[in-house]
Amino acid sequence: MTQTTLPRLLGFRDLVLLTLGSVIGSGIFIVPASVLQSTGGQLGPALLVWLAGGVLSVLGALTYAELAAIKPDAGGIYVYIRDAYGSFIAFLYGWALFFVISSATIATLAVAFAGYLSQFMPLSTWGARVVAVGMVVVLAVVNVIGTRQSANLQNWTTAIKVGAILLMSAFMLTTGGGLSEARLFASSGESSLLLGMGAALIGVMWAYEGWHCITYSAGEAIDPQRTVGKAIIIGTATLIGIYLLANIAYVAALGAERSAHSERIAAEAIEAVLGPQAGKALALVILISIFSAANASVLTSTRVYFAMARDGIFFERMGEVHPRWQTPAFAVTVSCAWAAVMAACGGFEELLTYVVFAGWIFYALGAASIFHYRRRQTQARPVFQTPGYPWTPLVFVLAAGVLVLNTVVLQPGRALVGVALILLGAPAFWFWRRQRTSQENLGRVNP
Repeated sequence: MTQTTLPRLLGFRDLVLLTLGSVIGSGIFIVPASVLQSTGGQLGPALLVWLAGGVLSVLGALTYAELAAIKPDAGGIYVYIRDAYGSFIAFLYGWALFFVISSATIATLAVAFAGYLSQFMPLSTWGARVVAVGMVVVLAVVNVIGTRQSANLQNWTTAIKVGAILLMSAFMLTTGGGLSEARLFASSGESSLLLGMGAALIGVMWAYEGWHCITYSAGEAIDPQRTVGKAIIIGTATLIGIYLLANIAYVAALGAERSAHSERIAAEAIEAVLGPQAGKALALVILISIFSAANASVLTSTRVYFAMARDGIFFERMGEVHPRWQTPAFAVTVSCAWAAVMAACGGFEELLTYVVFAGWIFYALGAASIFHYRRRQTQARPVFQTPGYPWTPLVFVLAAGVLVLNTVVLQPGRALVGVALILLGAPAFWFWRRQRTSQENLGRVNP
């Protein structure tokens, strides 16, 4: 008998680690320097930016926790948008996820992986591209051969990177003296500070990017009404503590001024307190962290393409479950192939902008779908209900809108490219919708 659904294999621990692993990639090892630079080297405003990004993420997590309890299906945000706004908007999200959001995330991480690997061996421009593409190929193989195997790998790599960040931070806080010289807040106000904090928030939200991804895998979660929401909340709240601790530790090791102008802030910070060999060890941890985040993206986002194919608005084979490995193997293969193309052709900053801008348009729409479900609630209340409703989802949606508007104002050209890539999905949607309608009509004529 052919398997038509994905087996439920992911427990609560898997989901918590998947949340952490989806988020912690290269961002916390890179972005803190640019945030400090944008806030004029002031530690206080920099930490407020990181806290604001974390609070915004928690508000989203609380909202998505209820949505996951209501609709614990494969596809997550795609399903919520489909139910609230129709198949067309949902398809545009899946289209954007495939061609921009998820693929660019994986490609960005692959490019960063090659960059950190260059600390161990010299890499030419072409050599770095080969390494980036090679990492994506490995991810494809791992995720095709089994969800349980991929989840186990995710658990171990996440544990390693979280443990390493905590241990690294402890060393820097206990041995570094940079905090004594750091400016918490400037003695006089600076007119550009708020603008700098707003610009810094874009990078910070990329560093928090990924907490929503476990909703995609709700269809493979054990007891999803209870485990998915709890995992996303615990995982997202834990991230705030980890990120704030790491930022303070970097400044303790390097001082605020040097941290703000560092191109390798995490590596330089650990080298400052433990010597150059420790920097090499940290680079290895960062490589594991990047691989882990990319693996989490492949493990989760491919379930959206699976759900789209099941709805008849994407490649039909994307909705197939492999008879041996019980995974959406074709969806994994095709999406990784496209990510490899992006890794070979695109630059880090360009991909970063596309990921943050395009993603937050749909994260806001997904969160707003909670009002649709509440208005049409006819069954018993879900296991989890969002605290502070309706203000919790409202604040998240409004903040997401401000983040998108900020990107349009600061980088209109790149934002326009992101919108154009999304709208290119319109003809594809009508093609698949017409094809599905023709098949249904043919089925009625020839029962």
